[in-house]
Amino acid sequence: MNRLAEEKSPYLRQHAGNPVDWYPWGEEAFAKAKRENKPVFLSIGYSTCYWCHVMEKECFEVEDVAEVLNSGFVSVKVDREEHPEVDEIYMDAVMAMTGQGGWPMSVFLTPEREPFWGGTYVPRPHFLQLMEKISEAWKETPDQIRTGGKRLTQAIRDEAPPAASDSLAQAELFRRFEAQAESRYEPEFGGFSPAPKFPSGQTIRLLLRLYKETGTPQLLGMAERSLEAMACGGIYDQLGGGFHRYSTDERWLVPHFEKMLYDNALLVPAYLEAFQLTGRKMYADVARETLHYMLRDLKAPGGAFFSAEDAGEVGAEGEFYVWKLDELKKTLGERLMGFQASFPLSEMGNFEHGTNVLHLQDPKSWDRSRDSETSEARTFLLGSRSKRKRPHRDEKILTSWNGLALSALAFGYRVLGDERFLEAAKVAAAWIQANLWKDGVLLRRHCDGQSRYNGTASDYAFLIQGLIELYEASFDQKWLLWARELQDVLDRSFWNEMGSGYFTASHDEPGLITRKVDRHDGALPSPNSVAYGNLLRLSQFFLEPGLDDRASDLFFAHGDIPERIPLAVSCLLLGLHLRSGGGPRVLVIAGAKAQDRTHLLGAIRGKFLPNLILAAAEPDSSIPLLQGKSSQAGISIYICEDGVCHPPTSAKEALEGLS
Repeated sequence: MNRLAEEKSPYLRQHAGNPVDWYPWGEEAFAKAKRENKPVFLSIGYSTCYWCHVMEKECFEVEDVAEVLNSGFVSVKVDREEHPEVDEIYMDAVMAMTGQGGWPMSVFLTPEREPFWGGTYVPRPHFLQLMEKISEAWKETPDQIRTGGKRLTQAIRDEAPPAASDSLAQAELFRRFEAQAESRYEPEFGGFSPAPKFPSGQTIRLLLRLYKETGTPQLLGMAERSLEAMACGGIYDQLGGGFHRYSTDERWLVPHFEKMLYDNALLVPAYLEAFQLTGRKMYADVARETLHYMLRDLKAPGGAFFSAEDAGEVGAEGEFYVWKLDELKKTLGERLMGFQASFPLSEMGNFEHGTNVLHLQDPKSWDRSRDSETSEARTFLLGSRSKRKRPHRDEKILTSWNGLALSALAFGYRVLGDERFLEAAKVAAAWIQANLWKDGVLLRRHCDGQSRYNGTASDYAFLIQGLIELYEASFDQKWLLWARELQDVLDRSFWNEMGSGYFTASHDEPGLITRKVDRHDGALPSPNSVAYGNLLRLSQFFLEPGLDDRASDLFFAHGDIPERIPLAVSCLLLGLHLRSGGGPRVLVIAGAKAQDRTHLLGAIRGKFLPNLILAAAEPDSSIPLLQGKSSQAGISIYICEDGVCHPPTSAKEALEGLS
């Protein structure tokens, strides 16, 4: 076993038996490289990354590759989910060198951590040739390599901020978003990219808002077709609920089978809002089943959530999820005919080795697939599948992804009324506070009993968002007060005083050649986009002008990105929509007991009111907006906008006025 056996990361531990003399990220590896004058091979991936497994088997488990690495290089292995700040820097370098990125990421560095060659997956023969050429160049022309590394590092450091904005009107920014969404939209199967297809939850949520505002049918059509096609495709686990990482084809049929906590947490609100807007049962079903998946298969002891489930072993990807027709016949017996009426099956299959990825023929099949008879067959198959060997589960608990899970669960309770979702959110938040909030610093991960590493901007921003959602679902002010405290730390430790937004890493993060500002949404929304929406919401509760001023600064820190590539900042534009049309409204409930509040929430549940913020006044409230709000008799409702509250009305009058 190499020294990675002492690490907690499941990804690093997967490589602990390699003959490669791996080091974890840290000073020890780079001190050795300086002492022995060797280049560093940096390999970045994560434990549920299929091609990371492939490269391990082809390269890192093979003695001849290990021999070359151990003799000529210092090898460093990084879990990108533990060290997103490291991943972000070297991904920028790889993108600059090759024009594309991905994982596993393979980068060669000088002992000063400066990159001079980068790529992704490298097959064994090419990897051996590459190492031979780099070793030869390092011996013969080291100054040339170092000069190239310094030049590239400086280019990364000098990355130009976005050009100044033309300060377009909000309506024009949304119009440009609509135009770009329509130009990227794939009309037959939905989605906003060719294969491979990734879910676009934030884009869909903004389309729903703009449809409600304008009534333009194309906007709703793009959102609904995308949601329908994903729900009916193989990217959605038709038996166990939850979404796989992405679809390998344009039809959402054959997925890459890994499941990530963040994908599922981000898609739940999109389906819930579509349900509120359209009333279609399918969307509520998908959200409910996805939350049940998270609670069943990703919930950790203590209540927080594990990170991900693997796609399967190399050469056996997806085996846990797919079925041969003969196997289904034996398992379902006479139930097969009814099951096949919803789920198309064949002897040839639609995946490898004559297997079938379960999917629905079309959206019309959804209700039939959830009727009592077919639901019984699905439950029976799920039980049978659970006896198979499960794929590896990454049991890291990541603060940022758990923040997204809090948002999904709390909103799930508000829309679906299932108390289990609210209770799960409370328990998870309490666990995070007890285990990942230490001496005024948020830590980014917990694994195998150890909490470690200072949080990134995403950890703060995503958790703050989740706590605000949890407050709106529970009306327990301790969550809102903690969110405000976390915002103070984010402002103090991450804000770039040059006005370009929040750095990914805090000011005291060691060992980085530069500090990046992430302004673009990817698989995860940008922390700066999420923080923008958080600031707008917090300013409504705490009535501090500084919060609103910081939100304005943060929006302008994105420069002309919203004008040029609005789909890249969909989450930022969700926040902008909250601010448009006079700003958000806060509905304050006063004088109501817990049971009455629950009843009132039930009346709001079916309404699509994305810019409405919920609050409850308490006699001893520490929240400035809520102080002095009372009711003489029964329940009184205050509608407040930017700290100004209208005279209280009855619950009935207030609800009738909401639209």
